[in-house]
Amino acid sequence: MEGPVVATITGGTILWFVLFLVQLPFYGWFDDHGHLWWLWTCLAGGGLGLIGIWYVRGRDAALKRHAAELAARAESQ
Repeated sequence: MEGPVVATITGGTILWFVLFLVQLPFYGWFDDHGHLWWLWTCLAGGGLGLIGIWYVRGRDAALKRHAAELAARAESQ
């Protein structure tokens, strides 16, 4: 059961970065109230999302290569 994994991870990564940028102007408020970790969590989510995009794109390419090899073997038999 495969879905649009690359699009899902990319969308989530963009969302994390947008949340970071939206919260950035309120840095002082977050710092004053002890919620500064919210800001850094969003940045960490975006950074980890970039690693996730790299991973799922490679996985998707490997799955497509494998399917093409199987199709080529089936045609040659």
